[in-house]
Amino acid sequence: MLERVNGTGTSRNGGRHAVVIGASLAGLLAAQVLADHADRVTVIERDRLPDGPEPRGGVPQSRHTHVLLTAGQRAFDELLPGITDELREHGAPRIGMPSDIAQWQAGSWYRRTEATAHIFSPSRPLLEWLVRRRVLANPRIETVQGTEVVGLLGDARRVRGVLLRERGAAAAAVGREPQLLVADLVVDASGRGTRAPDWLTALGAERPEEETLDTGLAYATRVYRGPARGSDYDDMNGHFIVPNAGQTYGAVVMPAEGDRWMVTLSGLRGAEPPTDDAGFTEFADRLPHPIVRRWLDGAKPESAALSYRTTANVRRRYDRPGLRPAGFLATGDAQCVFNPIYGQGMTVAALCAVALRDVLGDTRRTPTTRRVQKALFAAARQAWDISAGSDKGMPGAEGSAAGGTVADRISGWYLERVQLRATGDPVVGAAFREVLFLTAPVTSLFAPRIAKAVLFGPVRPAPQEPPLRREAMQ
Repeated sequence: MLERVNGTGTSRNGGRHAVVIGASLAGLLAAQVLADHADRVTVIERDRLPDGPEPRGGVPQSRHTHVLLTAGQRAFDELLPGITDELREHGAPRIGMPSDIAQWQAGSWYRRTEATAHIFSPSRPLLEWLVRRRVLANPRIETVQGTEVVGLLGDARRVRGVLLRERGAAAAAVGREPQLLVADLVVDASGRGTRAPDWLTALGAERPEEETLDTGLAYATRVYRGPARGSDYDDMNGHFIVPNAGQTYGAVVMPAEGDRWMVTLSGLRGAEPPTDDAGFTEFADRLPHPIVRRWLDGAKPESAALSYRTTANVRRRYDRPGLRPAGFLATGDAQCVFNPIYGQGMTVAALCAVALRDVLGDTRRTPTTRRVQKALFAAARQAWDISAGSDKGMPGAEGSAAGGTVADRISGWYLERVQLRATGDPVVGAAFREVLFLTAPVTSLFAPRIAKAVLFGPVRPAPQEPPLRREAMQ
């Protein structure tokens, strides 16, 4: 895949050259992997990258709540050993599930039994900064900043580089022609707004089929200082109210570094959370319990509320056969993007990079473009099944993936039973978390012990009020 390609343009120094479009987490991690296989990796980024953990325009979700799931932690540490230790050193909270938070789902609250998994809740800028400084310290990796890719070089058989244009006033000069950058491999990590399908069409190739599912969900986030010590919330590290078809409002209250709390409220199309001071707070009254409203009343806001409404699930099927060129890959959100409310994006970015590493390092098989793209598809598949599968049941869901099959209805019935039992049965809850946190396949929920509890066991009592204290550990 990274064989030497002759051509003209601005490629320097010879050798095998890979280009990554976008300095997103997916792009940086892909560059880290490619540096072991290419002589040079160039990351093209539209923004000017900040020197520290600061939000940037190219990541519109930077100021919203983020979590790093268990599978993501493992993948990040495989790719950048010790990175989760650095997160902790910089104050990123590590939250035990279900012991540390009050979580409402399917009509009741989870028992706060001993943690069987942990998540991190850093701000997005902190994680990006830690990853960026590690990756860009590699002498084989360079960045071209303040520059956007406007097309691909090559033809329908093979991509041979990219067309670049500087952003800003200078780029608007009349007659300014795009620059050519020759490469053996181009990886699109430009995110949800990727233009690669159009670029491929311009080469005479086929654009990938797109699967979409949109509930119209919107959310708003505000930063707070938490209630004073001595309140009812001293023994918990957050609240999580999971929406469903019968109760479509959601809330996430999570700590971040710097003694800050991120509060995200969500609703579906036509019931979007407002961003004015009073409206944001009053929106919490729509939730199935007043715990979040009470928390907000005792907390101090430190920012304005910001909204986000682009939440459709979109999967581009580059893995399927079609007239598409060798030497081009899509990863991260450019390949598969999820409803952000499920907190999967950062984890899947790392899982895709691990899949890229594994398939490029497999000496038994030639890493053809399609083989690599199928590995990237597989890395994101379970997260898609969870996100899109859950969204199918929400009112007003629309898109090409909104329909269901008989198998979907059967699995949906079974998973509803799992959720009803997960809140009160720690064994079922632990198995369910492993699937949601992408450390176990969905099939693990059908293991004999779990299936027996789900199909024939009673619904064990679960708290009807938020458990303010952890259960005593055995």
